[in-house]
Amino acid sequence: MSHNAYVFDAYGTLFDVHAAARKHADRAGGHYKMLSNVWRAKQLEYSWVLTLCDEYEDFWVLTERALDFAMHSVGLIDKSLRTDLLEAYWTLDCYPEVPSVLETIKARNAKVAILSNGTSAMLEAAVKKAAISGLIDDIFSAEQLRRFKPAPEVYDMAINAYQIYPDKISFQSSNRWDIAGAANFGFRTVWINRHQTPNEYEGMGPNLILPSLEGI
Repeated sequence: MSHNAYVFDAYGTLFDVHAAARKHADRAGGHYKMLSNVWRAKQLEYSWVLTLCDEYEDFWVLTERALDFAMHSVGLIDKSLRTDLLEAYWTLDCYPEVPSVLETIKARNAKVAILSNGTSAMLEAAVKKAAISGLIDDIFSAEQLRRFKPAPEVYDMAINAYQIYPDKISFQSSNRWDIAGAANFGFRTVWINRHQTPNEYEGMGPNLILPSLEGI
């Protein structure tokens, strides 16, 4: 099904959030998977709690704090590792199918955008590293509103920019909670279930489930 615009979440959808810890796996004492999972979980938890409390810190600050918690959780106190992990997060690997999928969508004359909790600087750095700048029309960052997904006003940024109805936008995310928020807002939703996790949030999307971005 063709849509006017295809909007993508960034972290976990276009970019591999575990690439930073994997890059330095040999220095994490066998704990890199746990480190990465806790890092990601806390990063998201902090964003939700702040939005629920009507408070805000930018996503990079939350990324730093989440890493501190994760390193403490697995008993890592290497300050140089902390520095290197944070540096690696700026240039996360994109998933291998991303460039070709975006090229295919661009060939349909549809808009292609990123809508993410990440800061504009973080997203621009990741896009540049992945060499997909020419395939992205717009980057919508939650920092513009000082609130995080799944707050409805974050998804509304794409509507305001493109002046189309929500169901004319196909929204892709690997995060099931994000799909729930986008579906509740009115987007057509595609859950990229890369790790074959159980479905949740009955009645809140998705319209389609795929193991990767291929097939959109």
